[in-house]
Amino acid sequence: MLFPARFDSARRFSRLMPRLAPLIAVSLVACAERTVPMPMDVVEASIGDVQQAILAGTTTCRMVVEAHLDRIDAYETLINAITVLNPNALTRADSIDTAVAAREQLGALFCVPMLVKDNFDTHDMVTTGGSIALRESIPPDDAFMVRRIREAGAVVIAKTNMAEWAFSPEQTVSSSYGRTANAYDTNFVPAGSSGGTASGVATSMGVAGMGSDTGNSIRGPASHLALFGIRSTIGLTSRDGVIPLIFDRDIAGPMARTVEDGTRLFNVVAGYDPADSLTVPGKREQNYMEFLNLDGLQGKRIGVLRALVDHDDADAEIEALFYRAIEDLIAAGATIVDPFEIPGFPALSEEIRGCASFRYDVGQYLKSLDEPPLLDVNELLESGKYAPESKAGFEFFSQYPLDISPADRDPPCPIWPNHPLRNRLLANTIAAMDAVQLNALIYPTWSNPPAHIDRAEAEYKGDNNQDLAPDTGLPAVTVPMGFWQDNLPAGLQFLGRPYSEGLLIELAYAYEQKTGHRRPPRGFGPVPN
Repeated sequence: MLFPARFDSARRFSRLMPRLAPLIAVSLVACAERTVPMPMDVVEASIGDVQQAILAGTTTCRMVVEAHLDRIDAYETLINAITVLNPNALTRADSIDTAVAAREQLGALFCVPMLVKDNFDTHDMVTTGGSIALRESIPPDDAFMVRRIREAGAVVIAKTNMAEWAFSPEQTVSSSYGRTANAYDTNFVPAGSSGGTASGVATSMGVAGMGSDTGNSIRGPASHLALFGIRSTIGLTSRDGVIPLIFDRDIAGPMARTVEDGTRLFNVVAGYDPADSLTVPGKREQNYMEFLNLDGLQGKRIGVLRALVDHDDADAEIEALFYRAIEDLIAAGATIVDPFEIPGFPALSEEIRGCASFRYDVGQYLKSLDEPPLLDVNELLESGKYAPESKAGFEFFSQYPLDISPADRDPPCPIWPNHPLRNRLLANTIAAMDAVQLNALIYPTWSNPPAHIDRAEAEYKGDNNQDLAPDTGLPAVTVPMGFWQDNLPAGLQFLGRPYSEGLLIELAYAYEQKTGHRRPPRGFGPVPN
């Protein structure tokens, strides 16, 4: 595995040079009172921690970015989360330090070191989608969300490994960069497909990260790595510049160690984008940060979706964590409606079939590249240029046409929002919630612990993410709810009505603050000097 920017001798040498204090202007007379910038301990550091330290003059953006790069140097070989480093990261940090010193207006995400999944276009780094076929592919511009976070001052320091073409919900293996492990126990998977972002953020290689979720891939890895993750309403957020899997089910969004950090990111990236045909103008809240309410569970009515709790093979300890979460919700002032059922679910969900549009959708993406290395992913199936774990996905999607849109097939493949079965399930869900005046639904994000890394496919079970949210387009968030065998994380999922992201953030934040389940993985402490 090559990380050409990892061993940047200039960067290493710069650590030996005297560090300046550009943030504080002092005279020689006041020298004794000067605050000298120093490297900070970035383990579990939040966006607020980083920004407050920089503004106080106790550290600099360069030092913050260097600290995260040092963590990648020290720990990357243990988990294989990072694909490539951004060679411009330190230059970007220096420009932010200059802006701070000049007291210029700073963006909401200034100097936030970010990890970005390798299916987000980045104009200054390769974007492979986990495929060796795109190992040298540099897109002409940034994805919409990448552009938004950069405009807000974030520093994209690295890309992260993913399941090849986002095929796998159970594990993160790519032909371009290999297999990613779960940072809490490297004998287990981080789920897929955003496992690189999840393990990287969990180990403080970045303050936060970006992932994508077609059926599971933000919420599953977030659950397996004790993170907050959000899958938004279809129509609220843009997927422009994100390599598609199934376009009318794909969602992109933040993954973070705290609900507050995830909300800071979401506040920047949510909103209408004319380049994404499914986004709807005027649907975002003015400021999602206003929903960070410690008493956010008080008076809320929450339903227990039994269909996603009462699995025959659900792990008993995960179930116990879930019932403890219910007790915590009640203690925080929520009313629990249990059981709650959606008419026709899950039978209706079993009947719904996603439109297998991968070959067509990726073909459209490849056409957007200046010098596409290929125009049809079926070429890879013929050439064998894929990870063995991806073969079944390729074989499934290969039978569908390259140049005919799903809506124009014979018979047509109904896509969102013109899918009768998905619309029926959506209507049934909202009507059932209305009937008992629910604010949200809850269920375990996964009903089983992460699979052993050598038995990922055989032990894949308990994934509750695939059906309701992707089928209906409804928003859902996951937040840590404890640890299986005091070792591997488990997540609690909240699902709400269309465009209720603010409410879901409120519920997740209040629960997080009342319970405090998040803890860092062992073995990834401060980097030794």
